[in-house]
Amino acid sequence: MKLQELIQPLLFANVLGEHEVDVTGITNDSRVVQDGYMFVCTRGANLDGHHYIPQAIERGAKVIVVEQEQQPLAGVTFVHVPSTEKAASIMVDRFYGSPTAKLKLIGVTGTNGKTTTTNLIEHLLTYAQHRTGVIGTIEIRYPGFQEEAKLTTPLCYDLQRYFHEMLQAKVEYTVMEVSSHALDRGRVHGCQFKTAVFTNLTQDHLDYHQTMEAYGQAKGLLFSQLGNDYGNARFAVLNADDPWSSTYEKMTSAQVITYGLSEQAQVRAADISIRADGTSFTLITPLGSTTINTTLIGKFNVYNLLAAISAVIPEGLTLEQIKAAIEGIQGVAGRFETVQQGQPFAVVVDYAHTPDSLENVLATAKQLEPNKLICVVGCGGDRDRTKRPLMANIAVELADYVYFTSDNPRTEDPVAILEDMTRDLSVQHFTTIVDRKQAIEAAIANAQQGDIIVIAGKGHENYQIIGTVKSHFDDREVARDKLIELGYTN
Repeated sequence: MKLQELIQPLLFANVLGEHEVDVTGITNDSRVVQDGYMFVCTRGANLDGHHYIPQAIERGAKVIVVEQEQQPLAGVTFVHVPSTEKAASIMVDRFYGSPTAKLKLIGVTGTNGKTTTTNLIEHLLTYAQHRTGVIGTIEIRYPGFQEEAKLTTPLCYDLQRYFHEMLQAKVEYTVMEVSSHALDRGRVHGCQFKTAVFTNLTQDHLDYHQTMEAYGQAKGLLFSQLGNDYGNARFAVLNADDPWSSTYEKMTSAQVITYGLSEQAQVRAADISIRADGTSFTLITPLGSTTINTTLIGKFNVYNLLAAISAVIPEGLTLEQIKAAIEGIQGVAGRFETVQQGQPFAVVVDYAHTPDSLENVLATAKQLEPNKLICVVGCGGDRDRTKRPLMANIAVELADYVYFTSDNPRTEDPVAILEDMTRDLSVQHFTTIVDRKQAIEAAIANAQQGDIIVIAGKGHENYQIIGTVKSHFDDREVARDKLIELGYTN
């Protein structure tokens, strides 16, 4: 594709060099540049792409997109823009032929519940015979393809390629998680969403956004442009019980669908009953009402279900289809996932890594009336430090005993992280075990009949980051191995 075509939508692009260059590919990784490529100089926490311009040119880059002024160079065209990341998203969209203009794209954003809600929407649409793809925290998948995810929302170079490949595979709907980082950095610029779903907003990522206001405004970027084209029906699905929804409703030109437990919600749940084997509730919608029985456990999962149902109602699913699809769901990896080897106590693995999600998971486990509720939990290193004492307080408040341990300490001292968590605790029903494997094993070894152990923080993740080394680690595997060692074999 000609450079001139790629930069046509960019309002503030200054070109130094030839405009009619043929661009054969676009990347921000100098190591994968090939002849005729456009190299985009993006800045990260540790690296600056501008430092790798010589390597990109040596490998055959003909166009370099920069934020810093450059001197003319024979055979190379420089494109100067205010934000290389946002410009790249728009250009990569054009390079692949604007695939989201042809897909029905549903984006899900919020602090907690994105992965479960995304998977539920996929399940509902697939049940109704729609070919559906998913892009999210766990993986990217569509009929005939499955790949482990590296980021909640991929970089635009991969994201638009996935969209393009989904179109080629005759995918009709794509459901994707949209992170606040991706929105703030312009990673989804150029994406044409049909529906945007908001789950909730609670404390997370303040190491990046600094304030809750900035975090909330970043999430709002998904809604502020939704429906502005007026040419097609667009939908904003908002949690009526979250105060940020009123802000997002004012931001958007899309048709608003509200869900929640409050009576003003258009899609709501009543008569909720939570059991050890699932949850039941009365679903009330503009389509009518019905009783729902699901294997998903907890009030937070009722919210996830309501969000997913609200997202598919505009797609023509009937109440009968919705009920049948939900009652066939088996759960989502690492989300209140049980590890069962025939032991007389429950072991639950959950991704809960924020104060709100930890509170939800522990409160749900407590509703099941265990003999004792035991929690294994830690906080990530090089991330928001303010949530550490919050999570520790929630753990000791709701659990009968807590094992505080490591959860991706990264370059921080894991002992210091645990001190941040426990420094102000005035109770005694906890211990600190730096080694996560040992903490999980201790919790299981000391469990008694009727107890529930909640291992929080990693969920589906299969790694532990210590220093800068990423090693294989899976809470579910560690728990299962310990149960087998203790003689539990189903």
